[in-house]
Amino acid sequence: MGIIVQKYGGTSVGSIDRIRNVARRVIKAKKEGHDVVVILSAMAGETDRLINLAKSAVEDPDPRELDVLMSTGEQTSVALFSMVVQSMGYEARSLLGYQAKIITDRAYGRARIHEIDSSRIKEELARNRIVAVAGFQGLDEKNNITTLGRGGSDTTAVALAAALQADVCEIYTDVDGVYTTDPNICPDARKMSRISYKEMLEMASLGAKVLEIRSVELAAKYGVVIHVRSSFNENPGTLVLEEDEQMEDILVTSVTYSKKDARVTLTRVPDKPGVASKIFTSIAAAGIVVDAIIQNQSADGFTDLSFTVPKTDYKQTINLLQPIGSELGAKEILGDEDIGKVSVIGVGMRNHAGVAAKMFKTLSDENINIMMITTSEIKISCVIEGKYTELAVRVLHDAFGLAESTH
Repeated sequence: MGIIVQKYGGTSVGSIDRIRNVARRVIKAKKEGHDVVVILSAMAGETDRLINLAKSAVEDPDPRELDVLMSTGEQTSVALFSMVVQSMGYEARSLLGYQAKIITDRAYGRARIHEIDSSRIKEELARNRIVAVAGFQGLDEKNNITTLGRGGSDTTAVALAAALQADVCEIYTDVDGVYTTDPNICPDARKMSRISYKEMLEMASLGAKVLEIRSVELAAKYGVVIHVRSSFNENPGTLVLEEDEQMEDILVTSVTYSKKDARVTLTRVPDKPGVASKIFTSIAAAGIVVDAIIQNQSADGFTDLSFTVPKTDYKQTINLLQPIGSELGAKEILGDEDIGKVSVIGVGMRNHAGVAAKMFKTLSDENINIMMITTSEIKISCVIEGKYTELAVRVLHDAFGLAESTH
């Protein structure tokens, strides 16, 4: 048997009883003959508690020290897990990010992994131990503790699976797989048995919360098969892997949504070369990600320019644009935080026509106005009024027959 990497999120280790449940599941894999490396998140709510604790101490915590503080959440989880496994008669060893030699850049709070020296983990596995690695954290080249940002434990798990050439990376969550849409909105949403890396990347970037986007990028780059499963039952979950011909037969595999965006519009800006560059260069320099962009056709030498940004960056974007808008002579800068984005995704779109027409007609039949549209070869996204988001998800899920189709 080979190496299995298993990752458990905060809900899965939210109490001592749940940690015991995780320990029993890990020991079962060990009994089956696998070498097991376990990646654990902080206990549910712990990271938020630590952030709030820091902000109660100082208004603007130092990023380096905040990473030192936040890393203690995962440290607690792996220590408790290892104690529990040992009490059940099995050897276990906990390793923090720096002990597992997960080397990152120095972008505190959102560090990216540069390399992993897996020799220490392999040494522990050779001693027949279960290895528990703290997720979400690493070490920069100056030996400072860093954290990888929200969902970083997924990234840790996939990166370690790649470094160890594991057979599979099992991501255990409080859901038992990847669904055609949010089951809380569509009760008939169906769990998919398989989904391609490209589809999962689009879903993660467009609002699905099952996997962190960087973990999927790493899995695609290194060919790591991800198995998304529930930590509360033994049901098979969803495999995330390379696409095949059968996947391309499915026109649309999922509908996703997000209500975390805001729309910004500059009215009557000069329609000439360099204007868009000036606007978006300043936004990019601030690290703000822009999604949908629409520029109206010019009739009199002026145009309106609209785009979307994350709601968390909305106020900063408006502040950045005020002096630029004045310099360009824009009539006004408008903003709208009450928008939703609904998307249909499927690798089959590349070889089939009519998806966009069907999507637009379905929304039109419900009198849902489309404000903006963005596309890629495997997705179509529409920005609409926020109050219609859930309705749009339901009617699109029905229109494309996602409850009945197989994958």
